[in-house]
Amino acid sequence: MTIRVMHVGLGPIGVGVLKQVMARPGFEVTAAVDIDPEKAGQDVGEILDVDQKTGITVQGGLEAALAGHDADVVALCTGSTLPGIKSQLEAILGAGLPIVSTTEELSFPHFSNEALAGEIDKMARDAGVAVVGTGVNPGFAMDTLPIVLSAACETVDSVTVDRIQDASVRRLPFQKKIGAGLEPNDFRQKADRLEIRHVGLAESIAMIAAAFGWKLDRITDVIEPKIADEPVASNLISVDKGQVAGLIQDGVGFRDGEPIIRLHMEAYLGAPESYDAVRIEGSPTLYSKIEGGIPGDIATASVTVNTLPRALAAPPGLHTMRDLPIPSWWAGD
Repeated sequence: MTIRVMHVGLGPIGVGVLKQVMARPGFEVTAAVDIDPEKAGQDVGEILDVDQKTGITVQGGLEAALAGHDADVVALCTGSTLPGIKSQLEAILGAGLPIVSTTEELSFPHFSNEALAGEIDKMARDAGVAVVGTGVNPGFAMDTLPIVLSAACETVDSVTVDRIQDASVRRLPFQKKIGAGLEPNDFRQKADRLEIRHVGLAESIAMIAAAFGWKLDRITDVIEPKIADEPVASNLISVDKGQVAGLIQDGVGFRDGEPIIRLHMEAYLGAPESYDAVRIEGSPTLYSKIEGGIPGDIATASVTVNTLPRALAAPPGLHTMRDLPIPSWWAGD
């Protein structure tokens, strides 16, 4: 079986997905789309910075690519918000293609926009294909992973997930997204305008609650700057003492007034330790820690690619990672 993939969006994550599909058995790239005029018209090999041309030219418009497609599924790696990708979803579903997307709000869209989620579900059912949003976070580290770990529990009282990252090894757009290099007042203003934040903590909390059958009273999502107490730098950004090195973000889900789901994320330049940890209080109480953490960029691309076969096999409609069979690495046989 060979899965033929159309790639839409060739930013850093989209390129990561594209590289894996090009390299892994069982997948074939049939088309690539990006609205950036500097990328449109280039051979995919040039985008990937490899010596050999692929014969696949990046197209600058989605409609043209869909008109003559021979793909089985679309990897959609464009925006973070659901309204921002609605027209793209409409076009792709109108062509009868299933979608795996890295759009964070699509990971559990019933939380942020239930009405739009219903529209997408109907479009997918009418088209006879599946739509799913995924990635490393949301999509795996702070939602699917604790959900799967809870399968070993007789009872669950609360869930706490910590994701701590040294952002100095991440790509430049990520370092900018967490506010590295800003003055504290600038950080707070941008955070108030939702220009600086990790998108998806609330969606992950809502997904966990739905999996457990918990009805939450409310979900909070609080962002604070991590102030550098000494100069720190990546190979892309330098941060002086007193400037912002990154962010600290806490999402909390409350049930009957009590906090029962806590998602804590720190991403800043110079973090002394990177790790992902899940604690489930219950019977039995479980604690799992991944030393070094789950690498964000390669893991986002990997989860996306490994979900492509699941989306193809899923029934029509809008799905989340808790709805699908557990994804895994796939050898392509």
